[in-house]
Amino acid sequence: MGKDGKKPKQSAYITVPSEIINSLSSTSLNSLLLSPKKSSSSKKTIKHSYYSSIKNPKFLIFSLFLFSFLGLLTLYYNNLTLPPLTPSFAAPPPPCEHRRVSSAVAVANLATVGIEEKTETTSFWEQPEDLGYRPCMEFSEGYGNEGEEIKKDRSKYLMVVVSGGMNQQRNQIVDAVVIARILGAALVAPVLQVNLIWGDESEFSDIFDLEHFKRVLADDVRIVSSLPSTHLRTRPLEESQTPLHASPRWIRQHYLSRLRRNGVLLLRGLDSRLSKDLPSDLQKLRCKVAFHALKFAPHIQQLGNMIAERMSSKGPYVALHLRLEKDVWIRTGCSPGLSPDYDELVNNERKQRPKLLTAKSNMTAHDRKLAGLCPLNAQEVARLLKALGAPKSARIYWAGGQPFGGGDALLPLTREFPFFYNKEDLALPGELQPLADRASFMAAIDYIVCEKSDVFMASHGGNMGHAIQGHRAYAGHKKHITPNKRHMLPYFLNSSLPETEFNNIVRELHRDSLGQPELRTSKPGRDVTKYPVPECMCNTTKQSFS
Repeated sequence: MGKDGKKPKQSAYITVPSEIINSLSSTSLNSLLLSPKKSSSSKKTIKHSYYSSIKNPKFLIFSLFLFSFLGLLTLYYNNLTLPPLTPSFAAPPPPCEHRRVSSAVAVANLATVGIEEKTETTSFWEQPEDLGYRPCMEFSEGYGNEGEEIKKDRSKYLMVVVSGGMNQQRNQIVDAVVIARILGAALVAPVLQVNLIWGDESEFSDIFDLEHFKRVLADDVRIVSSLPSTHLRTRPLEESQTPLHASPRWIRQHYLSRLRRNGVLLLRGLDSRLSKDLPSDLQKLRCKVAFHALKFAPHIQQLGNMIAERMSSKGPYVALHLRLEKDVWIRTGCSPGLSPDYDELVNNERKQRPKLLTAKSNMTAHDRKLAGLCPLNAQEVARLLKALGAPKSARIYWAGGQPFGGGDALLPLTREFPFFYNKEDLALPGELQPLADRASFMAAIDYIVCEKSDVFMASHGGNMGHAIQGHRAYAGHKKHITPNKRHMLPYFLNSSLPETEFNNIVRELHRDSLGQPELRTSKPGRDVTKYPVPECMCNTTKQSFS
C-alpha cells in the first residue's frame, strides 16, 4: 500500500514472439504499446468512450492477437518463396576454414538477386546451337537377337569391384556392363570398394537405384543382386591384369573360355581398361548405362532435386566444379598461388610424398600452368566468367572439396560474384545429416545440381567434369564452358592488357568451347559418354558441322 492509501497500479503483460514483433511496423507498435496522449478538455467528452476502450486490457489483448495473426499470415506467405538474406562469404573468412552461412540466409539471398538481375542484359545465359542432334538409341537387329540368347543363359556370371570416387566408379560400372555383354554373362550388382581416403562403405544400392538399373538393361544384360545358390560355393576366377584399352576381341580371347569352365569371373581395376573405340551397338550400350540406367537412389535424387530447385527458383544459375583441394595441387605439381607460404607447404609435401605426383616431374609449376595442366584458381575462374559476360548478380553453385586455404582461397570469386553457394549453404537444418559421413552421397548431390544448371564449368576436368559434360550434351547440348587454359593463361598474366581487350580475346578463344555438338570421332580415344555424337545422338535436321 502507498502512503496515500491508494493501491499501486498493476500492469498486465503478454508474451509475443519476436518474429511477430519484427513483422509489425513501428507505427503499429506505437499504437499498441504507447499510451495515447491526453486530449484537451474540449475533446475529453467526445473521446471519453474511445479512450476507455483503449485502456481496457481485454481490448489490448484482442488487438495484439489480431496483429499477431496478421503477422503470422505475412510470414507464412513470405516463406512460400525463398526469403531474402545476405550473401555467402560477405566478410573474409578465417584462413584455412570455409565459413558457412546459415541455410536460411543462403536460400534467402536467391530471392533478392532475382530482382537485381532483371536490370542486367547479358548473352551469358544463351545456350549453344545443338545443330539438330537428338538422342537415338536404335540397336541393330543382330544385337537384339543376341540379347535374347544372353537372357536365357544361367551358367556365366561376372562380378566386378569398382574403385575410386563416385564418378570414377560410374565409369567403371558402365564398362562392366559392356564387358558382361561381350562375354554373354549375367552381371552381379557391382561391389563398391571401400575408399580408404573417405572411409565410405556405401554399397551399389545405397547410391544407385538397383531395380531401375535392372529394368532399363533387361534387354541388354541380365543384372542380378547376388550370385544364385548354384554358384555360391564356386570360387570366382579373379583377374586384375586387364590391359588398358582392351578390345572386345581381347576380352573374349582371354576370359570367355575360362568363364565357361569356372562359371564366375571376378574383375578388378577396370578404370580405362576397355577400349574407347567399340562397335556402334556397344557404344550405344555405354550411353544407355550412363544416361538411362545409372539413376541415383530415390532419397539422393529427391534431395539433389530440391537443392537444384532452390538454386533455380529465381532464374538461371551457374555450376562450377572447383578443384582447389590440397591433394589436387600436390598431384598436379602446381602451385595454388595464394601466397608464398601456401606454395611452400604444397612443395614440401610433394617432396615428402613424390609418388602422389601424377604430372611430369621435369616441369616447373609455372611451366605446367602455361601448358594448361593446372587447375584454375578462384581468381582465374572469376576473371574468365566475367570476361564471358557473367553478370555480378549471377547465382553460382560450387561443387568440390574443401579448398586449400579455406575461405581465403575463394575470396576472389565471392567478391566478384557474391551470390555464391554450395550444398551446405542451401540445405535446411538436418537435411544433409544422414549423408554427412558418405562422400559418395555428397558427390551425387553435387552431380545432380551441376547437371541441372544452366551453365556448367569445371576448373580442371576430371571424372565428374567429363561425366557431366556428356550428360549435358545428351540432354540437348546445354551450355558447358571448357576453359581454353593453354591459350588464355598468357593473357591472364599480362597485367598491362586493357580489360576490354582482354575480354574480347577471352570470348574469341571460347567461341567454340561452350558446349556445341562435337564429333567423338574427330579425335582418337574419345569416350562416347563424354562425346555422344554421332553414335548416341543423330542429326534430325539438315544442320551439320561446318
